[in-house]
Amino acid sequence: MTEDEPGVARPDPAELARAWADLAARSQRLAAGFLERQSSGGAGAPEADPLNVAPAFQELASRMMADPAGLARAQAALWDDYAALWRTAASRMLGGAPAPVAEPEAGDRRFKDPAWAENPVFDTIRQSYLLTARWLLDTVRDVDGLDARTARKVDFHTRQFVDAMSPSNFAATNPEVLRATAESGGRNLVDGLGNLLDDLERGKGRLSVRTTDMEAFRVGENVATAPGKTVFRNELMELVQYAPATEAVRKRPLLIVPPWINKFYILDLREKNSFIRWAVAQGLTVFVVSWVNPDGKLAEKTFEDYMAEGPLAALDAIEAATGEREVNAVGYCIGGTLMAATLAWMAARGDDRVKSATFLTTMVDFEEAGDLGVFVDEAQIGALEERMREDGYLDGAEMAATFSAMRANDLIWSFVVNNYLLGKDPFPFDLLYWNADSTRMPAAMHGFYLRKMYLENLLVEPGGIELAGEPIDLRRISVPSFILSTREDHIAPWKSTWRATRLYKGPTRFCLAGSGHIAGVVNPPADPPKYGYWVNNRKAASAEKWLEAAEYREGSWWPEWRAWLARHAGPEVPARVPGEGALPALEDAPGSYVKVRAGA
Repeated sequence: MTEDEPGVARPDPAELARAWADLAARSQRLAAGFLERQSSGGAGAPEADPLNVAPAFQELASRMMADPAGLARAQAALWDDYAALWRTAASRMLGGAPAPVAEPEAGDRRFKDPAWAENPVFDTIRQSYLLTARWLLDTVRDVDGLDARTARKVDFHTRQFVDAMSPSNFAATNPEVLRATAESGGRNLVDGLGNLLDDLERGKGRLSVRTTDMEAFRVGENVATAPGKTVFRNELMELVQYAPATEAVRKRPLLIVPPWINKFYILDLREKNSFIRWAVAQGLTVFVVSWVNPDGKLAEKTFEDYMAEGPLAALDAIEAATGEREVNAVGYCIGGTLMAATLAWMAARGDDRVKSATFLTTMVDFEEAGDLGVFVDEAQIGALEERMREDGYLDGAEMAATFSAMRANDLIWSFVVNNYLLGKDPFPFDLLYWNADSTRMPAAMHGFYLRKMYLENLLVEPGGIELAGEPIDLRRISVPSFILSTREDHIAPWKSTWRATRLYKGPTRFCLAGSGHIAGVVNPPADPPKYGYWVNNRKAASAEKWLEAAEYREGSWWPEWRAWLARHAGPEVPARVPGEGALPALEDAPGSYVKVRAGA
């Protein structure tokens, strides 16, 4: 690089030519592969309306046309807002300091660069976008006559459009990108195009936005490192028993059933935030189910199989390994949904081996499923089942893309700006590495789960679902339950998870943690504390009433849970060493299944 004037760089022509030649060759290969897939109708061929969005917006348009007065009022409101913006922009150009007409919401990091506020031009661009975005969202939300499902779908996809159109996402209207371009002589855009091609190549023609340095972490080396042994294995799971950290442990072992949508090591990322290490340090014998990353050979595995080969098989294995028949169980997300269904099945069979249950961000009533409900209707499930028939599973990338879309500004657009416009590599971050380490879904199980729970909400109906010959009823669950939700959860909305307190027969303790689906759960005791939580021991008529009377406490919810679990953990006994019971150690933790990547 050479510089003619301060802050303006000129790229080396030979270096730039070599870069462009490499990019052109890679682009040509990608284009050829795309055209081949299009002509063959294989993976990557477009679907007309895979998210079944058109009917919702057709209904919206019809309702809006039927109310021209309402549309006129909305247009007038937008005009008034723009008139106010023009007045403040003119005042600022003349040296005034008027208050902004529109401000980003707290936590909106798209406009964090100082130039968005300090430069009058970019400030006007920013406010214009915020006004238009607010107007568009308010307009579609105010349309009368839409049913709840259609209104939710319209709102979600309108938000997706609004987020995509942010001026921060375009080089010409992002001051940080313009500054980087001037300072590097455009090298940031060349590097950004290289990053874009890398992501397209890794996704085999589908854009797979890289959110972290995927080479910075190794499962079993610098993540998922809690010491232990794999002591049992079947087609669907490995059971990991962790080495004790105390000379004595509580009598009843702890069984953790994580979601199979992601891998279990979210509970064992690093030493300082590992829930598993912390639980072991509390004197618990901890067992964790490590689900297989299934391929087409397991296409016919059902939800019933996940119950039989998951928690039920784990209970048998724990008894063989420790001699203990009774356990305490923890279920996280869909692992908690499975645990609830299993407990109802066990109640029908008179099986009382589980003495307490902890549910982490777990939905069992799917009536108000939040943004995930947008992706579940008959047309979308039918199309998904058709795609799964080809390979026998749902590719993990599809589920990951769905979750990312629910937090598009944080998990998509911020990385588009960083990687493609600024030409930077993403920062190594263990949580985002885990997030990108996606898992597949067997076709039979996933279709059942989406239809019976999300679409038909049959899990809350007595006898609505039958598993292994037993019509199950969640109202028969009589064990004490600790139910943890997180206030900003976009996957399992807390007001939906709270409904379980009205279902289970046994005593329930509901705890609401700060933050979201992951950060609210993985929130170890720390000084200073990161997030707090709310508790309320009294029954309430609604989630809102519960929160109104709840007590806020600083710090991690983990000690609160430990105190609750102590009442159900039994007396102390000598610590158990993995592999010294009737089940020999098969290999070191974290085992083999967790290391299988979806792209492998």
